[in-house]
Amino acid sequence: MTDLRQTNAARPSTKTTSRPRPSRTRRQRRSIYPSWFYIPAAALYIVLFAVPTFASLYFSLTRWTLFDVTFIGFDNFVQFFSDPQLLRSFMNTVVFAVVTSVAKVVLGFALAVLLTSELIGRGYLRAVTFFPVLVSTIGVGLTFKALLDPFDGIVNGALAVFGIQGPGWLTDPNLALLSVAVVDVWKGLGIATLVYIAGIVAIPQDYFEAARVDGASSWNVFRNITFPLSWPATGTVIILSVIGGLRSFDLIWAMTKGGPGFSSDVIASVIYKQYQAGFYGLSTAGNVVLFIVVTAVMIPISRLINKRSLDV
Repeated sequence: MTDLRQTNAARPSTKTTSRPRPSRTRRQRRSIYPSWFYIPAAALYIVLFAVPTFASLYFSLTRWTLFDVTFIGFDNFVQFFSDPQLLRSFMNTVVFAVVTSVAKVVLGFALAVLLTSELIGRGYLRAVTFFPVLVSTIGVGLTFKALLDPFDGIVNGALAVFGIQGPGWLTDPNLALLSVAVVDVWKGLGIATLVYIAGIVAIPQDYFEAARVDGASSWNVFRNITFPLSWPATGTVIILSVIGGLRSFDLIWAMTKGGPGFSSDVIASVIYKQYQAGFYGLSTAGNVVLFIVVTAVMIPISRLINKRSLDV
């Protein structure tokens, strides 16, 4: 018995001893490695966004050409805000963004609900709805400029068949901006519809099946399931539409060039006219102002949308 105890005491303990933890320096060294994968994206961000942004901020404070740069401080901004057409163009920009955004949200959601239902030829109708997005914006603008011509346009020609005298869609100061807004909605509606279709399809089918079992009507299903659970898609459409509306230029320039007079001028077209006139520093200051306006508008909208999405 004594020998057995002595033997057991002589044996090395079989209990596993905890391994020493790696030092803090070693753990930090290990955690650095994954960070190297951020370098390509960070380099692209710096080259394509950060550098041009800070360069624009600098050149907005100068009077510059391709061969000469003269620092003049905030004179460009003072001159830009003293432009008598600035207030009109700013109001036009807001009106254009609001009208196009509201129309894309309402019509895009309605079309998405229709195109996610049991409809014959649903795939073909989806393709037709998305087709305008694929067409060049300048091409769309020139085409509709010809279609809306007050004398030789097809639209007024079709109205004349029914004895209706068509207005000057692009020559009437009260209609020019709204006419361009309608064309912009037609062209961008496909993106809004596609986003809504993705949002509706992502809703779990269990909700719809439970509603059918409970005997809910189509209207109740739409009001209590489809509409509230599509809010993330609605937020995406609002953000894309508002940003696109605030910085819209190419369609307006192709159809009206800001006319007649200055009735359809937006901030972007005013900036382009200054650039055409050779005021490069002034146009750069205008771009900085446009960047600040878009940022100031989108930050509260994004926060409101994100807060609402969390509540859903």
